[in-house]
Amino acid sequence: MNDPGTPGTSRREFLRTSTAAVPAAVLTGLAGGIGYAAGSDTIRVGMIGCGGRCTEAATQAMDADKGVRLVAMADIVMDRLREKRAQLHAKYPEQVSVDDDHCFAGFDAYKHVIESADVVLIANAAKFHPMHLMAAVQAGKHVFVEKPHAIDPAGIKVVMAACELARQKNLCVLSGLQSRFWPGYRETIQRIHDGAIGDIVAIQETWLRAPYVLYPRTPGLTEAEYQASNQYHFHWLSGDDVPQTLIHNFDRAKWTMREQTPIRCYGMGGRSTLHGEIYGSVFDHHGMVYEFASGVRLYAFCRTIPDCYEENSSVVLGTKGRASVTATRIDGETSWRYSGPRMNSSPAANPYQIEHVELFKAIRSGNPINSGSYMAGSTLMGIMGQISCYTGKAVTWDQVSTSDFCYPPRPETCSKDMEPPVKRNAEGIYPVFTPGVTKLL
Repeated sequence: MNDPGTPGTSRREFLRTSTAAVPAAVLTGLAGGIGYAAGSDTIRVGMIGCGGRCTEAATQAMDADKGVRLVAMADIVMDRLREKRAQLHAKYPEQVSVDDDHCFAGFDAYKHVIESADVVLIANAAKFHPMHLMAAVQAGKHVFVEKPHAIDPAGIKVVMAACELARQKNLCVLSGLQSRFWPGYRETIQRIHDGAIGDIVAIQETWLRAPYVLYPRTPGLTEAEYQASNQYHFHWLSGDDVPQTLIHNFDRAKWTMREQTPIRCYGMGGRSTLHGEIYGSVFDHHGMVYEFASGVRLYAFCRTIPDCYEENSSVVLGTKGRASVTATRIDGETSWRYSGPRMNSSPAANPYQIEHVELFKAIRSGNPINSGSYMAGSTLMGIMGQISCYTGKAVTWDQVSTSDFCYPPRPETCSKDMEPPVKRNAEGIYPVFTPGVTKLL
C-alpha cells in the first residue's frame, strides 16, 4: 500500500515536505520502543479524553486483551472523567485500576497519562491529536489515535513526523479509521481493484445526520474549558464536520483509488439552520467536488441538521457497474453480495473491536502496526475540503500539503484561562466563517 502524497510521489518525498516545519527536537530519542511493563503480562493503558469515543476505545482494548489494565485517565472536565471511570469499573472491575491520583484534568493532563501507561488511547479534541501523538511516541508509548488526526496542515506535518518516529522506534500507531479492518469493505474494494466495475468514473460520498454530541455549558467552567468540553462544535478544536465525519468516507475513497490523492477540490457550505451557543462556530452543511489526475471526480456531502433525510454511504461508479462499498455489494456486469457476517452482528464482526484485537496482538508479538501510510492523507483530504468550504476558494493538494497554516491558537499554548479565538455576540451566538470573505491559506 503506497503512502499518501500526490500521484507518483514517494513516501520519502512526502515526508520531506510534511515534516519541514516540525522542530528537529521532536525527531530525537530513537531508542527502541517498549512493548509493555517489563517482566509482566500486564499492559497498562491510559485514556486521553473521557468522552464517548475514548470510553468505547477503552472497552475495546480491555475486551481485546485480558492483560490490559486501565491505569490513568485525563479530560478537560473532572466530573465527566469520574462518571466514565465509574461506568468502566462497573463493567470491568478486574481491569480498571484508576485511583484518584491517576485522574487528571486540564489542558496538560495528557502528560501524566503518557507517563503512567504503556499504551495511550487518544480521542479528545482533534486539535490536540498531533501534539499528544508526538508526545506519546517520543516517550516510547504505543498509540491508538482517533480521527481526524489533525485539523490543519501544520498538524498533519506533526502527525507524519510522529508516524515516522514510531517506525524507527518499533512502536504501534493505530488510526481510528476502522474501515480498513472490516472484512466486508476489504473484499468489496479488492473486487473493485480486480476490475469488477471496470474503470472508476466517479465516487459519491455522503453522510447526512443530526448534530453530533452536544454538551451544554456547565457552571464553573472558564470559556476555554466550556468550548473544549463541547469541542465538536468549535472549528478551532474539531476542524468542523468535513474532517470529523466525512474522513471515513474519504479514507474508503482513497483506498478505492489505490491511495491516489486529489489534485484539487472546491466546495460550498455554511450555517443555515442551527443557532444558539451550543452549536458553536461550525457550519451545518457542506458539499464538495474533488478532482483526481485520472479524471475521476469525487462528490462529497455532509449535513448536521435534525429532522432531515439521513444517509451514510460510499458509492463507486465504473464503466461496467456500480459498487456500494458501505452496503458491500456490486451491481452491473458483475453481480455480487458480501456473504460474511454483517457489521456489528457480533463483537467479532465489529471493526472497532477488530482493530484493537490487531493492535494488542501486534504489541505482544513485537510486530508493530503503523497506520501512517494512509491516515495523514485521508485526513488532509478532509482538511482541504473544509478550507475550501470556509473560504469559497478552490484548494489544491500542493497548496494544502505544503502550507504551515494552523487554526489559532497553537495547541501547546492552550490553557483554561486563555481567551478563545471565537466569542459570543450580544445574542449569545458565536460567529462562523464567511465564504468569499474568509482567508485561511
